Amino acid sequence: MIRRILAAVAAILLAAVGALVLVTYVGNADERAMAGMQTTDVLVVTAPVAQGTPVANLKDAVNLEALPAKAVPAGAVATLDDLVGQVTTADLQPGEQLLAARFADPATLQKHGAVEVPPNMHEVSVLLDPQRVVGGRVTAGDTVGVFVSLGGKTHLTLHKVLVTHVQGGVIVPSEGSAATDVAPAKATDPGAAATPEPAPSSSVMVTVAVSAPDAEKIVFAAESASIWLSKEGAEVPVDGTRIVTEGNVYE
Repeated sequence: MIRRILAAVAAILLAAVGALVLVTYVGNADERAMAGMQTTDVLVVTAPVAQGTPVANLKDAVNLEALPAKAVPAGAVATLDDLVGQVTTADLQPGEQLLAARFADPATLQKHGAVEVPPNMHEVSVLLDPQRVVGGRVTAGDTVGVFVSLGGKTHLTLHKVLVTHVQGGVIVPSEGSAATDVAPAKATDPGAAATPEPAPSSSVMVTVAVSAPDAEKIVFAAESASIWLSKEGAEVPVDGTRIVTEGNVYE
């Protein structure tokens, strides 16, 4: 009888010890997994961040986390001190790691900056996809042609329109390299082919200076039609255009 009682007690103790060991093992699984690999501290976005946001305003939108080193790409940032004075070059979404390639010094973006507006001119802005803005290559000081497509008809409606300001169109290159303005790729020597350039990462906001009647045309086209811009330098002729339709597009 005593042996049976002792055996029962021993079985209960063994079961309790086994359960405790199992709970401890499972509870420490994540710690063991992390202990088996090297970790790296990196800032992770916790709230949506709009393009152009200064680094000084990011404190409440990021959190420092320890992630497996293999999951952290080159250029990941662990402290905002590394980005002081810069702004975001693209929208940032919760869950993504903070990468130096998504920031730039505002001064480097001033190639897209403003130029003086001629007297008695209206400034009008349109938001366009990069392919509608010569691949994003239009900059302040350029003159452009404005094409309007409406009701199955397309026409080069305005000529030599002065661009006063451009926002966006910044490319975000491969991880680990800095963001840059869109610029044509160049071959390093005459016999070498140019390296294909990355496409712009965002829409382009183009501001132009026009007369009141032309401003009305641009606003109407932005509301009810489609707009394309072409680079149109001072020497480009303005004659020879026509309204293109389905009936004459092949002529």
